[in-house]
Amino acid sequence: MSKVMEQIKSGASLLNKHIVLTEGEDSRVVEAAAASVKEGIAKVTLLGNKEEIIKNNPGVDLSGVNIIDPKTSEKHAEYAKLLYELRKAKGMTEEDANKIAYDSTYFGVLMLKAGDADGLVSGACHSTANTLRPGLQIIKTAPGVPLVSSYFLMIAPECGNQYCEDGCYIYADCGLEQNPDPDKLAFIAVASAKSAKAIAGLTPRVAMLSHSTKGSAKHADVDKVLAALAKAKELAPDLNIDGELQADAAIVPKVAASKAPGSPVAGHANVLIFPDLDAGNIAYKLTERLGGFMAVGPLCQGFAKPINDLSRGCKAEDIVVAVAITALQTQIQW
Repeated sequence: MSKVMEQIKSGASLLNKHIVLTEGEDSRVVEAAAASVKEGIAKVTLLGNKEEIIKNNPGVDLSGVNIIDPKTSEKHAEYAKLLYELRKAKGMTEEDANKIAYDSTYFGVLMLKAGDADGLVSGACHSTANTLRPGLQIIKTAPGVPLVSSYFLMIAPECGNQYCEDGCYIYADCGLEQNPDPDKLAFIAVASAKSAKAIAGLTPRVAMLSHSTKGSAKHADVDKVLAALAKAKELAPDLNIDGELQADAAIVPKVAASKAPGSPVAGHANVLIFPDLDAGNIAYKLTERLGGFMAVGPLCQGFAKPINDLSRGCKAEDIVVAVAITALQTQIQW
């Protein structure tokens, strides 16, 4: 196990938080629920039919996992009423709320809203939209936060990586914001720096990435990154952030010395902010598949209570790390 993962898991175990996993029909989620409890990372509630879960996962010790079936839970009526009160102004009827509260993801998010859990992880076998829509409707963003964005925790392989000084990177946004304007991009940068510090214990060094380094190209896309940099500095004057930087200038000291001499970030960045979703999503997948990094996410930042999405290609160990990160996120003040 990498030093980064050890740190994340040990930090989560000290908090004793209660995390909901909504997809009891997925064997990876069931395995992760058992492992999370066994390792003492968090208290876990797994949603689904208990008999089916046990029958379909005969080799998994679920003795420490709380299993709730939303279809038979005594909390259903309470949660349906809560959902109706929250959404009636949007046209939801009591009948609709009663039906929707049987859905595992909605049920889990309503657990959060009611204070019956501290965080939620979903998305192993459901789309990002199915995971985040209930969160945006019910939990919403933290006070003063303009948007929910996402990041990936990219953990270096155990053999190491010559450019990854801290054992991991934060990549953002790789999962949600398609083409953020400068204000959104600035908030993504500031939020990602908070996530880097709280989750991975990093001292953030934030690079605003582009196809240009320090004026090497002129284009509206470069102007957007520069405007975002200026806004981020307004939002967080003490943040160690620089741009615009090409990826090699951001992480390779020798390239940084040539392309961006004197930059406080270039050559040593550990938080990489991509100008749009295409760049971020492509980069994290290449880093994972070609570079051998472990990609944990997309992890959400900005919700009033922690809700995290998973890649549908995730492994059980990825889910365990996501559970630990979700527990740690309860301590972040956005």
